[in-house]
Amino acid sequence: MRLINVDTLRLEEFVGDVGRGGIPPYAILSHTWGEEEVSFKDLSAEDVQAAHAMKGYSKIVGCCLLAASEGLRYAWIDTCCIDKSSSAELSEAINSMFRWYRDSVVCFAYLSDVRDRDPGEKGCSNHFANSRWFTRGWTLQELLAPVEVVFLNQDWQEIGTKRTLSKAISEITKISEKALSDAEWDGYSVAQKISWAAGRQTTRQEDEAYCLMGLFNVNMPLLYGEGGRGSMRLQEEIMKRYDDQSIFAWSKGAHEQSHVQLSGLLAPSPHLFEHSSSIETLEDITPRVIQDQSEGNYMTPFEVPFEVVH
Repeated sequence: MRLINVDTLRLEEFVGDVGRGGIPPYAILSHTWGEEEVSFKDLSAEDVQAAHAMKGYSKIVGCCLLAASEGLRYAWIDTCCIDKSSSAELSEAINSMFRWYRDSVVCFAYLSDVRDRDPGEKGCSNHFANSRWFTRGWTLQELLAPVEVVFLNQDWQEIGTKRTLSKAISEITKISEKALSDAEWDGYSVAQKISWAAGRQTTRQEDEAYCLMGLFNVNMPLLYGEGGRGSMRLQEEIMKRYDDQSIFAWSKGAHEQSHVQLSGLLAPSPHLFEHSSSIETLEDITPRVIQDQSEGNYMTPFEVPFEVVH
């Protein structure tokens, strides 16, 4: 794992686990990408003057200053701590990213499009609620995984924390305050958890699936270019891990009927779980599966008992 030394602003490499003498305590940055982000190549160059002139360098400085103020010597930022020219390293990083955010001492959520410091007395200000940060796929795990998330405006001033802003964040994301504070989400149905990502966008279609791997504690190889097949592979991996038939509880919205092709039991995209947030796991009902639906290249018949909840 590469980390930025907050004193030198240079990269250092560590091997091992957090807290076991391998990886030191660190802060981590959550943000949306903008113009002239500093890459691994830029920051690892012998002469970093070119990196200093890039617009994205201010994020490195801001994050490291805050980390130092928290008594931390290291920080992690996705733009420059991953060598994205290596497909193997990128795959390993994406499969590890949920854990990296979870293991951080603090996550700084930098909202570059928010000017206000006060989120508003009755929930949240328009700037905070409409921040692009709440619309991106990758920031879902960056909200849920860390224990401590500090929200910052464009001037790096604190707006609040995940705990103090939980009501406002719940209103914005449609994720319950309890789920925001939980460290594990086994008590939530698969459909509920996918619904948390339904309104979020990713630059590449495959990332709709890849950004959810950590939430479900599954790993799979990255195949950029596979398009919507990534969502299918994710659901197949989820079915191997969870005996939860709510994964089939997706639906097409009225505006999607003419655009979504028939796909069998699996949803072509997480967006089709938009109306599945109220589907709960009922522990006293045991599904009767005739045959494991994840076997083979085709779906097999099975019976699913259900209970109507009024």
